[in-house]
Amino acid sequence: MINLNVPYTYEAMEKHINNLKNLYKFIEVGSIGESVLGKKLYYIRLGKGPNKVLYNGSHHGIEWITTPVLMRFMDEFLENYSNKYPMKGYDLNEVWTNSSIYIVPMVNPDGVNLVLNGLNKGNPYYEQLIKWNNGSKDFSKTWKANIRGVDLNRNYPALWEKSKEKEKSTGVYGPGPARYSGKYPLSEPESRALVNFTRKVNPNLTLAYHSQGRVIYWNFQNLASERDKVIGQALAKESSYYLDIASGSAYYGGYKDWFIFEFRRPGYTIEVGKGKNPLPISQFNTIYNNNVSILLLSSVITR
Repeated sequence: MINLNVPYTYEAMEKHINNLKNLYKFIEVGSIGESVLGKKLYYIRLGKGPNKVLYNGSHHGIEWITTPVLMRFMDEFLENYSNKYPMKGYDLNEVWTNSSIYIVPMVNPDGVNLVLNGLNKGNPYYEQLIKWNNGSKDFSKTWKANIRGVDLNRNYPALWEKSKEKEKSTGVYGPGPARYSGKYPLSEPESRALVNFTRKVNPNLTLAYHSQGRVIYWNFQNLASERDKVIGQALAKESSYYLDIASGSAYYGGYKDWFIFEFRRPGYTIEVGKGKNPLPISQFNTIYNNNVSILLLSSVITR
């Protein structure tokens, strides 16, 4: 159902979600909130079991390739489940009965559309965005932030102050393409919505999808357990990615960091693909094949 010959914008994802809902009327589809520009932050639930996990993608605009990865996973899962076929050796009826997989495929729809569609003159932040982008109208190669120039993955209350302190040393003095943490933690509707939804779902495990590096980041401030490391090692083995701990300014204010800090449960940042963002769509099939087993294993490993 995914046509990657055209940009996978918010509208393409929304159409895809509606198609899934029409095909599989038993799935739960909803919204966790809205973006700055009023786009719905969709979620889809697969399964009805008590073991809850939460996956999300596209915190960063130029990392939009993570959204079709999650959408392709839903396509394949639902097709196999409906036809009573296994998937990569997993009994999907058993997964459906015992687990609930919540997926927020596009956390930053305004940023994704800015990267893929360019800047529209009707955008209420038109002049500011050009200024924040160092005078350029080309957002396709550098823009990670939401439409207000806030890096959503540095806007979470997980030693946010440390992220803020490091801004000037990295040349960040306000809103821009990347690394601006916002005026205060959860200043942005997108990060607030994901925090509220995570608290509502209360998942046993979470995966935050980013690109690039072929690496899985685990732990935060040594709060993760040895069990969390073992799970991370299992995910790394399934994907051929390597397990690591983030360092430097990337170590503060992220979604995974906040989840570990608040819940003390396994949370992972999955960095898909290799190269320079935005990754070429030619990598998509390899990325998906590396991650489909991670997505399946994560849905059952904390049972």
